[in-house]
Amino acid sequence: MPPPANHHRRRHRSFLSLALLLLLLLLFFVSSVTAAELPAFREAPAFRNGRDCPKAAAPDGSGDPTIHIAMTLDTTYLRGSIAGVFSVLQHASCPENIVFHFIAVAHRRHDLRRAVTSTFPYLRFHIHRFDAGTVRGMISYSIRRALDQPLNYARIYLADLVPAEVRRIIYFDSDLIVVDDVAKLWGIDLGSHVLGAPEYCHANLTSYFTHRFWSNPAFATEFKERRPCYFNTGVMVIDLWKWREGKYTEKLEGWMRTQKRHRIYELGSLPPFLLVFAGDVEGVEHRWNQHGLGGDNLQGLCRDLHPGPVSLLHWSGKGKPWLRIDSRRPCSLDSLWAPYDLLRRSSLFSDN
Repeated sequence: MPPPANHHRRRHRSFLSLALLLLLLLLFFVSSVTAAELPAFREAPAFRNGRDCPKAAAPDGSGDPTIHIAMTLDTTYLRGSIAGVFSVLQHASCPENIVFHFIAVAHRRHDLRRAVTSTFPYLRFHIHRFDAGTVRGMISYSIRRALDQPLNYARIYLADLVPAEVRRIIYFDSDLIVVDDVAKLWGIDLGSHVLGAPEYCHANLTSYFTHRFWSNPAFATEFKERRPCYFNTGVMVIDLWKWREGKYTEKLEGWMRTQKRHRIYELGSLPPFLLVFAGDVEGVEHRWNQHGLGGDNLQGLCRDLHPGPVSLLHWSGKGKPWLRIDSRRPCSLDSLWAPYDLLRRSSLFSDN
C-alpha cells in the first residue's frame, strides 16, 4: 500500500526546512568570513590645532591652509594605511588643516569608510571611487603580484579623482610612517615642475628597463636630452593643475600601452613615471623618503636606514612591518612602525 499523501507533504516540508536552515547557515558563514576580513582598530585620540594655526582661506581662495594628502585604501593594506594616517596626525603642527583623499575600488568601500570613521572620528577625509577597469587592460605582469593590482596605478589618475579645485596634493603609499611635520613637505617650492620627490641620481636606471628597451633606438633615446634620476613614487608632491594642463595621465598611459606590446620593463607602475618625469623632478630632501625598508621585491630581507636625518620611513619592497611582526620575525626597524599600529588585539592572545 503506498504511503498517504500527507506523509509526502510532511517529508517535503521537512526537506524544505532543512534546505532553508542550511542556506541560512551558509549565508551566516559567508557574512562572518567577509566581516572578519577587516581588522578592528583602537580609536585614535583627537588631534587639535594650536593657536598659531591659520583658520581659513581668504574669500578669493588665497592663503588656503588646507593640506591635501592622497592614499589608496583597501583590505590588504588597511592596517598600514591606518598607521600612516595616525603618524601624519601625531606629528602635524596643524592636524585639523589636513584633508585625506582615500582612493578605493568599489568592493567594500563602505566597510572601509566605517573603519576609518571609527578609528579617526574627527578626521577630514573623502573616499574617491577608482574604477579598476580603467587600467586593467593596460597592466602587464611584473616581478611581484602586489605591483600588478589596479589600485597600484591609481596614483596616475589623482588629477581625475580628486575635486578640480584641489591644486596641490601629496601622495603617500600605505606602507610608510611620517615622523615630522608634513607641512614642511607640503610647503616645498615646485617651481616650474609638476612633481617633487627625493631623487637618487647615483642609481643605475639600466636595471629598471629590459634589454628590449635599451636595444631599440626609439626607446633608448628617450633619456637623451635630460639627466634622469631615479625617484620612488611612494612619496610625491604633485601640482594637479599643471598635471591636467600637461595631460600627464595620457602620457603615462601611452607608455603602459607600449609596455603591453613590447615588454620594456618589469616593475609595475614605477617605470612609466621614470620615462615621463625622470630628469624633470623638483628634488626633495632624502629625509622625506627613507625607502626600501621592506627589502627587495623578491625576498623582503631586513635593511638599515640610509645615512642622514629621517622625516619619513617607507617599507617599500616585499617585507611589510605588520606581517613580519605578526609572524614573530620582525626586523629591527619594524619596531619604529609598531607604535603607530592601532590594531585592536584580543586580550586572550595578547602577550601584554
